[in-house]
Amino acid sequence: MNLPRLFRLSPLTQKRLRNFLRIRRARAALILLGILFAISLVAELLCNSRPLFLRVNGRDFFPFIQKLTQRDLLGEEAEATPVNYAAFIASPAFSTNPANRVVWAPVPYSPGDVVDAATLRHARTVRVSVVPEVHVGRINLLRDGTIVRPQSVAPFFRGTTPIAGTRLDTQWRLTEALRDTLTRRFDGRAAPQERFDLEHASVTGLTARVTLPECAARSTPPQSVRLMFRQSQPPDNPLQLRFKRLSDGTLAATDRRAWNRVPEAHRPDILRLADEAFNGTAPSATIDWKGRKAAVACALNEIAWPYPPVRGHWMGIDAAGRDVLARVLYGMRIAMIFGLLLAFWAMFFGLTLGAIQGYFGGWIDIAGQRLTEIWSALPFLYVMIFIGAALGRSFLILLVCYSLFNWIGISHYMRAEFLRLRNRTFVEAARCQGLSVRRIIFIHILPNALTPLITLFPFTLIGAIGSLAALDFLGFGLPPLTPSWGELLQQAQQFRRAWWLILFPSLALFTVMLLTVLVGEGLRDAFDPRQHTKME
Repeated sequence: MNLPRLFRLSPLTQKRLRNFLRIRRARAALILLGILFAISLVAELLCNSRPLFLRVNGRDFFPFIQKLTQRDLLGEEAEATPVNYAAFIASPAFSTNPANRVVWAPVPYSPGDVVDAATLRHARTVRVSVVPEVHVGRINLLRDGTIVRPQSVAPFFRGTTPIAGTRLDTQWRLTEALRDTLTRRFDGRAAPQERFDLEHASVTGLTARVTLPECAARSTPPQSVRLMFRQSQPPDNPLQLRFKRLSDGTLAATDRRAWNRVPEAHRPDILRLADEAFNGTAPSATIDWKGRKAAVACALNEIAWPYPPVRGHWMGIDAAGRDVLARVLYGMRIAMIFGLLLAFWAMFFGLTLGAIQGYFGGWIDIAGQRLTEIWSALPFLYVMIFIGAALGRSFLILLVCYSLFNWIGISHYMRAEFLRLRNRTFVEAARCQGLSVRRIIFIHILPNALTPLITLFPFTLIGAIGSLAALDFLGFGLPPLTPSWGELLQQAQQFRRAWWLILFPSLALFTVMLLTVLVGEGLRDAFDPRQHTKME
């Protein structure tokens, strides 16, 4: 067999390939997509809880591709139990020999490993809320302006003791509108709720908002009128601070802008309370705050799943305590392999059935079309639910079941192409030469009918990847422990606050689909015959 001649490209194919390479976005998308797929294929070298290389007592091992036991590492006297590599590396059997070596993956977590919460103690933070108090009080005022029954109004009458028995107009500058309102109320007339801003008569800058409640008309004038005092200047907004403990034991604020709003005089009290919170308590206290009091409450942010991105877990941790980066990377490999296998199977099966219907025509074509219409009417999701309940969920079962429905569109295109080409002159010439049906279909017609097959392949791949993510999201896809983008998005629906479970799987799915679409558009433009024709 002459292999160079067998794989030699026709001039038309070479021209189409050159046209595709001229489209920069399609060429770049194909390169990036290939790089991402290649990275996912070597995911064990990037994300793995087993060491890439291990030297024990002069013997070399590659645990990421070997299933080792304690006996393999330590000799016949050890037990033949699986190796816990993290514990083994820390044990005296490994650490006492300076010649022993270990090389870990950049992310030392496999997609199914549950992270030990104790390893994240460095990532714990303390949340401190500072709520400045608001001065509120009330008094009753007699007709002659004397104050009776004061409650919690000491901040508004500084230096005045006792407050009861003093006249209001000697402490506060009463406006004419307020005097008129008091006169109407003492006369027993109805009045709505009213507010007035007053200034203190002797204390500069001391202001208050005085509220008089709504009152109905009365036949007997009241003996006193109630006035509510409240700070007219709003206090500082509550502050939300967050602190982390550095390696040297000191505390540092994670939000410097919020921390800069805290006066220097009050920072030691807040840091003292935050330091107590790191010890497991939840202290609260009242501190001086810009001339008033403020309530300070601290809470330790304990480790709970899901957990946001931190050092060592760059995409966070999911609801089961597993590293999201590892699951996204391994999920990309599963999605790409599933999509490619499904697309190739759909192309092959759709091509075969479409070619048979289009070439022979007649009753074969009619029967094939009716059977295809009946098959396409079956509810795919119900079939998947039934098969999943009867046979379980696995990669192979999902691939086979989905392949049984994904070939229908391809068969329609190939049937149309074979119907168009079967009566062409070169096909008639092949029949006259006595060539077999197989040779006519695969040697003469098929090369001229591959244009829709090639241009549809990227879009079939997109559909397969999206369908896998959708089925995993609905719970009818791969088994629960299998890394999957759809399964991460399903967790994000349950934990709405876990933005990292939405962002990173969605970004990976979007990137792969976008690159595949750009490749598909480039193939469509390269195979489009209209851009190579001209009118004379």
